[in-house]
Amino acid sequence: MKKMLPIISAFVLLMLCSCSSDDDRGTALFAVPIVKSLSEIRGEITVSAARQTNSDGKIYVAEHYLFYIAKEQGIHIFNNENPAAPVNMAFINLEGVHDIAVKGHYLYADNFVDLVVFDIADINNISLVRTVPNSVEFSPVFPTEAAYYDVSVAAESDQIITGYRLEMKNIPDEQNQVFYEDAMAEAASGGVNGVGTGGSYAKFQINDDALYTVDNFSLNVFNITDPELAAFDKKIYMQQWFGGGMFETLFKRKDFLFIGSTSGMFVVDASDEFNPVFISGFSHATACDPVVVNENLAYITVRGGTTCGAIEDQVNVIDISDINNPSLISTTLLHQPYGLGIKGQTLFVCCGNEGLKVFDATDSSALSLQNTYPGNLTDVIPMDSHLIAVGPNKIVQYAYGDGNTLDVISTVNF
Repeated sequence: MKKMLPIISAFVLLMLCSCSSDDDRGTALFAVPIVKSLSEIRGEITVSAARQTNSDGKIYVAEHYLFYIAKEQGIHIFNNENPAAPVNMAFINLEGVHDIAVKGHYLYADNFVDLVVFDIADINNISLVRTVPNSVEFSPVFPTEAAYYDVSVAAESDQIITGYRLEMKNIPDEQNQVFYEDAMAEAASGGVNGVGTGGSYAKFQINDDALYTVDNFSLNVFNITDPELAAFDKKIYMQQWFGGGMFETLFKRKDFLFIGSTSGMFVVDASDEFNPVFISGFSHATACDPVVVNENLAYITVRGGTTCGAIEDQVNVIDISDINNPSLISTTLLHQPYGLGIKGQTLFVCCGNEGLKVFDATDSSALSLQNTYPGNLTDVIPMDSHLIAVGPNKIVQYAYGDGNTLDVISTVNF
């Protein structure tokens, strides 16, 4: 989803001034910034017993633990030794969380603009051991329903905008009004070795002693040689290679990183863990597109729509046997594909309210739909033992059956 950048330019600030109480132009829906101080955000990090949530989420697996990352709420931790009966163990209250990664007994997460590190060796006694302040870019999602942006509310130097609320306000006169589209355009210019596994929408990946994160236009590198002294290493801007697209997802396969962006899939050589370099890419029209990789093939779901672009919904199979020259093998049209996963010759694609699609991918030039399973699902992690899927406020785990079939073994509803 396209996001507002965190800094609104001075030009927009000058153009959008407060509305006159005498204005009779009527009212409209405004996006009003929600502002919080960094000290308040950092002071609200707590660990508690298991609790409910009401948030879209991602999943992450490390050893026998299953993590549900409730966006901008916190992290639910399950003991998943028995996938038929996962046990909700603990909750990390982390208002600014969107992604995590785990290596050994350390958990790394974003907290709006900070990277935070938790020691999870004892799930019953989780502790915050490191904060790397102001090291992560955060861009709150701008509500597309809004016609105007209210800049009468602004963040001070020790504050950030964490989101927006919608509010009906008087429409400014013609001299002072900037519509949503204009404001958006102006703002936009400005597990191996103890490492866990995330879904196709992950934005965190670990490579030995480096942690990578992606924001809208850059790849960030952190040194986690000593987790309790984790430090920001560098920010690598790669937009000159990426055709202007915004980065969305990050997938690691061997020594390579595969970045899904709104303009395509791009490959980064991370054999030198602290100095990753761009080597190749595959471009398409503007769309949302997570990517997963298996051996010499990459699979991308490309979704159009209001916030993603005008491209027709599809699944692309990319030949990466020549890593310097990825090429398209096939395109399969599929309505509203989201996250995906590959296990052997079976491809799993989540299609939101249209359920989970299971494809025989033996012939990469012609994917064959085998089964569809109901439920609102958005991402999957194919484990060796079973499949884990996630949807809004739920986790579903499936046993693999014969002939590309699945059997539900447990469902967690929050």
